[in-house]
Amino acid sequence: MNFSDINELDFKNIGGWPAPARIGLIVILSVAILGAGYWFDTQHQLQALKDTQAKELELKQSFEIKQAKATNLEAYTLQLQDMKKTFGAMLRQLPSKAEVADLLVDISQTGLASGLEFELFSPKAEVPKDFYAELPISIRVTGSYHQLGTFVSGVAALPRIVTLHDTLITRPDKSEKLAMEVTAKTYRYLDEPAPAANAPAGQEPAK
Repeated sequence: MNFSDINELDFKNIGGWPAPARIGLIVILSVAILGAGYWFDTQHQLQALKDTQAKELELKQSFEIKQAKATNLEAYTLQLQDMKKTFGAMLRQLPSKAEVADLLVDISQTGLASGLEFELFSPKAEVPKDFYAELPISIRVTGSYHQLGTFVSGVAALPRIVTLHDTLITRPDKSEKLAMEVTAKTYRYLDEPAPAANAPAGQEPAK
């Protein structure tokens, strides 16, 4: 059958077509039907299948995470209890509002007991942080190297948390003593309102 014979085919009498023409028409119609079926139905089903598979994977991963948490729940609970105990122990080392004044006296007395001479002992305004407030204290003392070391060790041994910052040690002209400028910081847990007034500045301990 030649291509020129296609023009002679009678579409009103398909049954009378030669066998090759009928087979060709059947193939074309089959491909068209399959293509239409894929376009209007199958491709949507395939996309829905992909979405379902992705959702299944997501749910599986979520289940594995929750299963791991459930398996380790007891260990997490014990760990949380330990953290609460540690946090509570640390909070007990922070002075309350009523204890701040006593702590200032303790720091001052620690310096005097170390043999130091105070030139400045000035509590500053509180600095609020996330859940606590810093209480900085500007200090300037003079004494020997060993006296300064004894003072630093004594402050570290106080029952309340006190940290030292911005330490500067110099030797004044024509002096055998050392001068130390330092900012001591203690911390107050903000579970109660901040004090109405700041600690008095320029306070000097008795010498």
